[in-house]
Amino acid sequence: MTASDISENQHEYADSSPDSSADSVGDAELRLADALTAAAVGLHEARGRDDTLRTAVQLAKEIVPGADCAGISVVERTGSVSTVAWTDETVRVIDAGASYGSWDGLRSAPLMRIDDTTEWEGCGPTLAAVNLRSGLFLRLRGHQRSFSVLTLYARKPQAFDDRAAHIARLLSAHIGIALETAAVQEQLAEAMHTRDVIGQATGILMGRLNIDAAQAFEHLVRASQQGNVKLRDIAARIVDAATPE
Repeated sequence: MTASDISENQHEYADSSPDSSADSVGDAELRLADALTAAAVGLHEARGRDDTLRTAVQLAKEIVPGADCAGISVVERTGSVSTVAWTDETVRVIDAGASYGSWDGLRSAPLMRIDDTTEWEGCGPTLAAVNLRSGLFLRLRGHQRSFSVLTLYARKPQAFDDRAAHIARLLSAHIGIALETAAVQEQLAEAMHTRDVIGQATGILMGRLNIDAAQAFEHLVRASQQGNVKLRDIAARIVDAATPE
């Protein structure tokens, strides 16, 4: 299931008008539950970190009422900002040019809302210049050195009301979990690959130097320390050198 496969459900919810009757409120809640369930499935079925990021921003644009475009950026404590996913090229340019201070409030709060970018001292003038008049920013993943931000923009001022912010927070929780899962899967895959490469290098040294496995591993460790090179990189060099072209 892709983002486009489930967009019809999401637009149906996002475009629904509030109604005072209990039945309409109940229907709206059911539509929200359906949309979030579909979003969770779409994120779960994404393959790898990059696909998860692409799916996440597309879902955010489709499910959050008022959103015209979306992006995800990583903010480093050093002040650098890198945009890792976007629905529109404008978002990539705007978010990549943002400063650490623009979203610093997200370190202590899960959400920032800008009703009118012409009145925002952060990236307001830049956003207003490209006709993005409202902003909604949500913290996704936070670590000591960096945190991720989901950015949502609209072309009209005051586009994101409390309802839109509530939906965005629910969706961002799903996105945050999906990104954490993708990161863990990548780390496990890298660890398995590293283990295999070190094992191959150890075997090569055992045959070449006529030593046992423990001695071969010690040889790798010494080479790593003396050359100030990661153990896996030393092992990879040995494997590559022993592999016939």
